[in-house]
Amino acid sequence: QVQLVESGGGLVQPGGSLRLSCSASGSTLGIELMGWFRQAPGKQRDMVALIGPSGITNSAGSVKGRFTISRDNAKNTVYLQMDTLKLEDTAIYYCYVQFSPTTVAWGQGTLVTVSS
Repeated sequence: QVQLVESGGGLVQPGGSLRLSCSASGSTLGIELMGWFRQAPGKQRDMVALIGPSGITNSAGSVKGRFTISRDNAKNTVYLQMDTLKLEDTAIYYCYVQFSPTTVAWGQGTLVTVSS
C-alpha cells in the first residue's frame, strides 16, 4: 500500500501563488507517473498536470504557462507550483500516482480557494 500526503492548499487572492506538495510513502517501488487532478464543485475530476520519472510533463491547456509540475524521485514527492491563480482554479486538488495503467493511488485532496 502506498500512502499519499498532500500539503500546501489554502486561500489566495486572484493573481497569487501557491505550491502544493505530495509525498508518497509505503510501497513506492515502481511509481511511474505522478501528478495532480482537480475537481471543482459540481464538475468532474480533471487532469491538471502529470510528470514521468524522467521529468517529461503533460499539462492541461488551462494551466499552461501558469502551473509548473516537478518531482523529486529520491523523496517520492511531486510538487505543483501555481502562479497567476484565477477564480476558476478553485477546486479540490488530488495527488495521483500511477504504477501501471491499472494500478493507481489517490491522495485525500487539498482545497485551493482563489477569492478576493
